[in-house]
Amino acid sequence: MTARGADEAHRAATPLELLFDLCFVVAVAQAAAGLHHAIAAHHVGQGVLGFAMVFFAIWWAWMNFTWFASAYDTDDTAYRVTTLVQIAGALVVAAGVGRALDHGDFAVITYGYVLMRLAMVTQWLRAAKADPERRRTALRYAGGIAVVQVGWLVRLALPQEWLLPAFFALALAEIAVPPFAERGATTPWHPGHIAERYGLFTLIVLGESILAATNAVRSAVDSGHASASLFGVAGAGLVIVFSLWWLYFDKPAEHLLTTLSASLKWGYGHLLIFASAAAVGAGLEVAVDFGTGEGEVSELVAGLSTAVPVALYLLAVWVLHILPRGRSPLAFAFPVVAVLVAASPFAGASLYVTAVLVALLVLVGLPDPSRRRAAKG
Repeated sequence: MTARGADEAHRAATPLELLFDLCFVVAVAQAAAGLHHAIAAHHVGQGVLGFAMVFFAIWWAWMNFTWFASAYDTDDTAYRVTTLVQIAGALVVAAGVGRALDHGDFAVITYGYVLMRLAMVTQWLRAAKADPERRRTALRYAGGIAVVQVGWLVRLALPQEWLLPAFFALALAEIAVPPFAERGATTPWHPGHIAERYGLFTLIVLGESILAATNAVRSAVDSGHASASLFGVAGAGLVIVFSLWWLYFDKPAEHLLTTLSASLKWGYGHLLIFASAAAVGAGLEVAVDFGTGEGEVSELVAGLSTAVPVALYLLAVWVLHILPRGRSPLAFAFPVVAVLVAASPFAGASLYVTAVLVALLVLVGLPDPSRRRAAKG
């Protein structure tokens, strides 16, 4: 398992990486569905906290594999089998989401998560053996990950009142492993490959939100609740998701990954992008429930269910993709629109207001036609 070149030409995601993403999004879908049901059952606080905890496990395991694969994807038999074990762990996590969100039982999720992370340890040990130049870095990764996994298993035996503080302590320990390990010889991750992998996962999560909203609309139609307002909600939801896609992919992000510090901040910041994109799907499902009279939540809660994740998504894209590029109309428009979106539920008709605002933000970012012609000339 020798290191790949950080400047390798034509580096692209592999079929195994795409399978990895698709299986991980199963867990994302389960987490979003759990958030929807929690909001519908008036357990908003519990649902949001549980969703955040579950999503951390999904995101962190995905992120660690992605950066490792960017540096050491040898695509041999051992690598493939170990990656498939990680995928199996992700499916175990997905199977445990319901118990975690409904009953606060994180045992199944913990077992699946630890399975994924221990498979990652074996990958790093292979890298340590085959790459003498970065052996210390690889061993730091392997040791750090292994120690934290012991902590996750010990957490299952702790008293109830210690579970939440222990979660945050262990999550911080997980996040601290890469900066600690990379202090010596850094791994040769590929900036273009990393940017593509994050973009693909963002795309898949946004697609899951569309699927969730589509299923909600189909269920409403099948139960005899088809109406103009229902299709209005569906149309507004599409405008929102399409606009979120446009704003993320409007400009390439590869050149933003210039240093290890900047790249880690960029990678860590995507937790908010991924989680908020998934939560948008749950919010749209709540909006459909409210529009058809099936849901028991108030109009304000229904509006906030979509507006808050959209606002968080906009702020995350602003910080990670817009501000590093310098001053521009978007640099000022993004936070303004995010605040207006977050406040829109208090004015009523928030879903339609949100759709209009994000569509206007897309228009603000469109290049001037004269400048485009000049660039071509």
